Amino acid sequence: MTHHAAGTEPRWEHFPHDADLGVRGTGRTLSEAFEQAALALAAAVVDPGAVHPSETTELRCEAPDAELLLVDWLNAIIFEMAARHRCFARFEVATDGKRLSGRAVGERFDPTRHEAGVEPKGATYTALRVSREADGAWVAQCVVDV
Repeated sequence: MTHHAAGTEPRWEHFPHDADLGVRGTGRTLSEAFEQAALALAAAVVDPGAVHPSETTELRCEAPDAELLLVDWLNAIIFEMAARHRCFARFEVATDGKRLSGRAVGERFDPTRHEAGVEPKGATYTALRVSREADGAWVAQCVVDV
C-alpha cells in the first residue's frame, strides 16, 4: 500500500543560485519528485506546454544512491536535449532510488515554434538533495550549470 502525503501535489520549480539554475521537483513519491525535477529542467529550456508529446525517449540510469541517481537522470536528459535536439513535455519515472527507468516524451526542437530559454550544460552536486520531508513529500533538487 502506498501512502501519499496529504495535500502534496507534484510540482516543479526553479530556485535562484548565482549565475546557474536550481531545479527542484516535489512529489508524493520519489518517482514523482524525479519527474518534476526533470520537468523543471525541461521548462528552463522550452515551455513544456508548447511541446507536442509525439515521441518517446527511453532512458535508464543506475547509481549508488538517490542523489547521484538524480544527477545522472538530469544529465541524461541534458544529453538528449543538446546532442539530439530534443525538447520535452513530460516525464515518466520508475525508480527504487538506485535504478531508474524513465521515459521522456516530447519532440525535436523547432525554432519556429519553440522559444529557447537557457542552455543547460550539466547537473551538479551543488545544493544536491533527495529526501522525504516531514509532511511525507519527496523533494529532488540540484543546481544545473547553464
